Amino acid sequence: MTDPFHTEAIPRRFDDFVEQRLDRLLRYATALTCDPHLAQDVVQEVLLRAQSRWERIAALHAPDAYVRRMVTNEYLSWRRRRAAKHVATSHEALEALASPEPDPAVRYAERDAMRARIATLPRKQRSALVLRYYENLTDAEIADVLGCGEGTVRSHISRALSRLRGAEATRSGLTDSVKGALA
Repeated sequence: MTDPFHTEAIPRRFDDFVEQRLDRLLRYATALTCDPHLAQDVVQEVLLRAQSRWERIAALHAPDAYVRRMVTNEYLSWRRRRAAKHVATSHEALEALASPEPDPAVRYAERDAMRARIATLPRKQRSALVLRYYENLTDAEIADVLGCGEGTVRSHISRALSRLRGAEATRSGLTDSVKGALA
């Protein structure tokens, strides 16, 4: 599998690889976990393992894809740890602590709300969505990363999108009923 995002040569030294790819790995892991602190932990664990095996990994056809798969696998196995069960505080809880002020960054609030909805998805569905819409991978590439068939990838994505649409419809219905009650 080729890495569609990096056409430049893959560094042979581990330190060079980390220097060039760390930001991208952290962004990818943050998109997967919906938690920047957990993403740092996942990437750190992966890089520690990759460092001891770097000669073998660097010799592969697509070291970037291999390390990205390591990140995905580490995230998927993270469920045994308590940190994976932590969900960030919602906007409603924060507003209850202080009087709400108009948010000039509506786009960021919408992004955070979507991130919170994505965080409720099962891990495989979330991984498939991130790989499709954040990493722009094909069904075959996603299937390779997740270790499943292309049909399963399409199923994960379809179910995830359906669940997100349902969550959005529920949220919109609640917002409309609250607006109606206040009118």
